[in-house]
Amino acid sequence: MSRLPLIDPAHAAGPARDLLGAVRAKLGLVPNMTRAMANSPAVLRAYLAFGEALGSGRIDKRTGELIALVVAETDGCDYCLAAHTAIGGMLKLAADDLANARRATARDARTAAILAFARKLVVERGHVDDTDMASLRAAGLDDGEIADVVGHVAINVFTNLFNSAARTDVDFPVVAPLKQAA
Repeated sequence: MSRLPLIDPAHAAGPARDLLGAVRAKLGLVPNMTRAMANSPAVLRAYLAFGEALGSGRIDKRTGELIALVVAETDGCDYCLAAHTAIGGMLKLAADDLANARRATARDARTAAILAFARKLVVERGHVDDTDMASLRAAGLDDGEIADVVGHVAINVFTNLFNSAARTDVDFPVVAPLKQAA
């Protein structure tokens, strides 16, 4: 049971109504996470603006979803693990690619470097070293792409924290964390 009420878009008022309407217009549905965030329109507005800004960055949507998966797995966020597995499927990512991302690996060296770096950012709370940055550059990323990867990790850490604290009711097919699935 969610620790924060899930705001019903049909009964929302003011900014919450407008923001939830924008979510519905973009996605065709209103996920429980955004319904919980609507308790604070400022939080929902910040999340939506951050996501919109990253969408115009140089990390494509598919890679962004793979980053979201490794962050969710590393953080142990059940909601985000389920949501990003479902979204990855909607983006036609192969089941093997989704599973590999959760382990911070990938078929190609560039994506593998991104996912390993994303995991290290989470585990080390941003305290990476020069060799970590060098591995990204060796994989072909430039400084702007590296900054975008950090942004993708940051938004996903935010949603992981939010959903774990709120215990947001999972409204996507549940996915067992790797530790439990093994």
